[in-house]
Amino acid sequence: MAQAQLPDARLVNVGVYVSPPFVIADNSRYDGMAADLWEAVAGDLKLGTRYVAYPTLRELVDATRNGEVDAAVTNLTITRARAEIIDFTQPWYDAGLRIMVPSEGGSSGFDRVLSGLSDAGHLRAYGWLLAVIAAATIGFTLFDRKFDPDFPRRWREGAAESFHHVISIATNGKTSGRKNLFGWIGRVWQAIWMLVGVGIIAYVTSSVTSVMTTVAVERGIHSIADLPGKTVGVFKGSASEDFLAATGIESRPYPDLDAAVSAMNDGDIDAIVGDAPVLEYYAHSRPAEDVEVVGRLFHPDKYGFAFPSGSDLAQPVTLQLLKRMEDGTVEKLRNRYFGNTN
Repeated sequence: MAQAQLPDARLVNVGVYVSPPFVIADNSRYDGMAADLWEAVAGDLKLGTRYVAYPTLRELVDATRNGEVDAAVTNLTITRARAEIIDFTQPWYDAGLRIMVPSEGGSSGFDRVLSGLSDAGHLRAYGWLLAVIAAATIGFTLFDRKFDPDFPRRWREGAAESFHHVISIATNGKTSGRKNLFGWIGRVWQAIWMLVGVGIIAYVTSSVTSVMTTVAVERGIHSIADLPGKTVGVFKGSASEDFLAATGIESRPYPDLDAAVSAMNDGDIDAIVGDAPVLEYYAHSRPAEDVEVVGRLFHPDKYGFAFPSGSDLAQPVTLQLLKRMEDGTVEKLRNRYFGNTN
């Protein structure tokens, strides 16, 4: 948890970008792996901290370059383009990019199948099938009440018996022990009804299977090789935005992961590419969101703290980071927020 300002300490303005579990907002305080690590280093250097939050990574980097803040603390990827305009410390976390998609078993997948059935006209056909089943139930009930003396006399029992008979034909092609009241003509009609039932099952099965296959092909994303032709969400000013722009994959920038997930659930984007630990933490901590992280880590990168070019803080903070890496502080923080991965 971010500690109080130290008395008689040098006060520094620290820009943060909220990105759990590296920077977590807690009212007016901040914690998380990056924030806690900064507090440990700042305590060693007797630095007091005044936090300033920025809504996007790009705005945080610009504020650091312009000297609006004395340091930038978050999961900030060290890139050549950024290193040309701001100073970085020694890297303190190895990361990379991964892909987040809607969970295959989530409601979004069910909605896509329903949408596919509707677009292909199958839902309308299902409606007609239900109408035929209702008409057949009424027809069988009227027929059997007139010609079968053993048929239930009460309408409720008779309709239930006829409905069971129709569904039996529609689902497994069997007549469920129905009497043959008209000899060979009755047998022919029973055979015709059985063929109709087999056809109904074949149609429903094939239509659902084809739509599910189409959805899997259109939205099935399992690795970076599946991204071309898709629309991918990224974070404004992030390394993932730069990476996708360089590869020619269409992307849409969002200020944070919540906004990107909302857009993905609404169907505006097909997937999200972002820092692997951030996506993994989100998927693990919010199971109700029905998202999952897929594929292997790609485009490996490293995180560091950043300062305006020429800042006198870069070297002492780097030395303290090396100390904290050697004494196990960084590993303890990693275990606190990600669990023991050994």
